[in-house]
Amino acid sequence: MHKERNKILLAEDDLNLGILLVDYLETEGFDVTRCEDGELALKSFESNTFDLCLLDVMMPKMDGFTLAKVIRFKSKEMPIIFITAKSMKEDKLKGYNLGADDYITKPFDEEELLWKIKAMIRRKLDKKSELIDIGKFSFDFANQLLTINGNTKRITEKESKILQYLSENRNKVVKREELLSALWGENDYFLGRSLDVFITKLRKYLRDDSDLKIENVFGVGFVFNVPS
Repeated sequence: MHKERNKILLAEDDLNLGILLVDYLETEGFDVTRCEDGELALKSFESNTFDLCLLDVMMPKMDGFTLAKVIRFKSKEMPIIFITAKSMKEDKLKGYNLGADDYITKPFDEEELLWKIKAMIRRKLDKKSELIDIGKFSFDFANQLLTINGNTKRITEKESKILQYLSENRNKVVKREELLSALWGENDYFLGRSLDVFITKLRKYLRDDSDLKIENVFGVGFVFNVPS
């Protein structure tokens, strides 16, 4: 059985550097999707699953800073590394303030970049493998398992992502459009109906702990009430 390759989104408009990075990283065992401008990169991010994003800053149609801001809104956990010629202190601070995990200026050493990528993906996987306590339940996000009193149920990937998002924002109002954008990359009526179905299923799964409640906030979204 072949090990699944970690997927990297590379937003880089420099053709030569882009080809070099794709060849190097794929030789090192990654699956790389290169996009030549920010808008294409955002569309790719919204329609695929990635383990890490490598973003240039100066790109046509949408710059890397704007792209990173949108990505971070949609995914709080996605590792983001800037690779850019913009080396001014204020540029670096802006990158980190937008949620970047690292900021590497060109030219850079490919091997150093490789080890940074591996370290970030490893931390992400380690975090995913942690068990989350939700009331009387133990939630294993990586394996999509809900356990209570020794009884375990495997839920779907989408149900797991919704439960994880609500759990990360427990006891706070989560806007419907925010949840839809984080999970599907867009907000429309039909996806909203699908979300309601998933929420209903999660309520059913969680009813063995009467202290847990996914509450509707009319016209706004949801609150996942979890006792401290």
